[in-house]
Amino acid sequence: MTYHPLILADSGFLFAYYSARDKYHQQVRCFFESCTSKLVTTPICIAEVMWLLSSDWRTQNEFLLDVAKGLYECEQLLPQDFSRIAELNATYFDLPGDFADLSLIVISERLDIAAIATFDSDFDVYRRYRKKPFERVFLPQ
Repeated sequence: MTYHPLILADSGFLFAYYSARDKYHQQVRCFFESCTSKLVTTPICIAEVMWLLSSDWRTQNEFLLDVAKGLYECEQLLPQDFSRIAELNATYFDLPGDFADLSLIVISERLDIAAIATFDSDFDVYRRYRKKPFERVFLPQ
């Protein structure tokens, strides 16, 4: 794996780390053990992870405390990001893309981050700056 100082972290990827029942849990744990990059996510992804973990408040709190400790950099959306999200929403209307995905695209453009840890194959279709592909840094076996 090529070293990236910053890697975007998608909701499903974060959920797999915290959910021992997830089929990718062990692979994601191994990734975290060797990863020296800063993982960046959005408040929308954090909300989605909380919803996915909603059956276990203890695990939700473990996740929240990791966010509080700075294990993940939570990049806030700016007012101008919402117009770009609306543009992306129109562009990718035929994908089952969601607000969390689109928030990551906007952050990737604003911070110039191409690397993403995700299971979502839509990130093979999404383009940064309208033409640049994402580099998926974690592909499960």
